[in-house]
Amino acid sequence: MLLGAIVGIVRFVSTQKLQRQVQLFKQHEALERERGRIARDLHDQLGANLTQVALLGELAEADKNLPDEIESHTRQISQTARETTRALDEIVWAINPSNDTLEGLVNYACKYAQEYLSLAGLRYRADVPAQLPAVTIPPDVRHNVFLAFKEAVHNVVKHSRAVQVWIRLRLPQGQFILEVEDDGCGIDKQAPSQNRNGLRNMKKRMDDIGGRLSVTGGANGGTRVQLAAPIALKTHETQ
Repeated sequence: MLLGAIVGIVRFVSTQKLQRQVQLFKQHEALERERGRIARDLHDQLGANLTQVALLGELAEADKNLPDEIESHTRQISQTARETTRALDEIVWAINPSNDTLEGLVNYACKYAQEYLSLAGLRYRADVPAQLPAVTIPPDVRHNVFLAFKEAVHNVVKHSRAVQVWIRLRLPQGQFILEVEDDGCGIDKQAPSQNRNGLRNMKKRMDDIGGRLSVTGGANGGTRVQLAAPIALKTHETQ
């Protein structure tokens, strides 16, 4: 009995140690993925924009005796600078752990949609619960849902010919659903070649986090995009 107890204790301690090692390995792997994603975002978004600004500056210098060309170049530089500022803001938001909440995701998404749709001249309405549950959203889920949401909003502006857009948040058991609906021409009337890649990327992002993308007709004749993702069971109070 004593020998059996010793063997059991050793096995228990070994199992616990192995589980801790596995957990540390998973955390390290997740950290490396996050570092890789941040590096790609910095390279793809900021790097490309800064390169474009440098090239436009060189063109403005070369065309310094052509006022119309200089005006065009400076206008493009200003636009690219604004886009770079927005991209940097998104990267900072994405890597800030204090934003790993449902409230942080929803507030940032609604703020983005309001500003972007307002610039496009579209009316905007948000239907979000006044009190959101204090649940943690993993950074990869938050990042992928926001980028899919951003693509959906861009598609409305670029392809839908809509007048009004509704942003909704639904909270069924065990998940949250972020919804973008418009009163435009509908998904079937939009050019397939213009939307295929965007929808494919959105679907992949949602699949990667165990979520779901749904694109259907809207109640007002337009298109309804639903982004459903699993929600954490633990709240901040219980962590």
